[in-house]
Amino acid sequence: MKAMRHAMILQLIDGMEIDTQEMLADQLLARGVSVTQATISRDIKELRLVKVLTDHGTYKYSTADRVEKNVSDRMIRLFSESVVSLTEAENLIVIKTLPASAGIACEAIDGLNWNEIAGTLAGENSIFVAIKSKEQVPAVMNRFRAMMK
Repeated sequence: MKAMRHAMILQLIDGMEIDTQEMLADQLLARGVSVTQATISRDIKELRLVKVLTDHGTYKYSTADRVEKNVSDRMIRLFSESVVSLTEAENLIVIKTLPASAGIACEAIDGLNWNEIAGTLAGENSIFVAIKSKEQVPAVMNRFRAMMK
């Protein structure tokens, strides 16, 4: 029953702009599933649902995974729009960005969680990306170039 209810909740929030626990409970009841507010609250926690801003300026429930993907897509777009050049230097990649854009581009890199990257450091318009080994630099450079397309 719980698994079916969770699947139904995910389907509902994917297809509708559900913004309150009451609205979610009403939608479940309309589909023959009677729940208490406490059950809805537990389901929201177990499903890791969060409220996100819609295009209409209101809020609705969404999955944390979907939010993370949207943030990741947005960060990659910001990276691609702000990077001016990439240069290799031993096991470092030096990335030049538009003025005052290095921080957001660096945040996008950090969010990628690539195993080859040991760490990053951002200035105003430059980012130093430390790669764990020199042999991994060409592959990482290719991945950065692909992000810029």
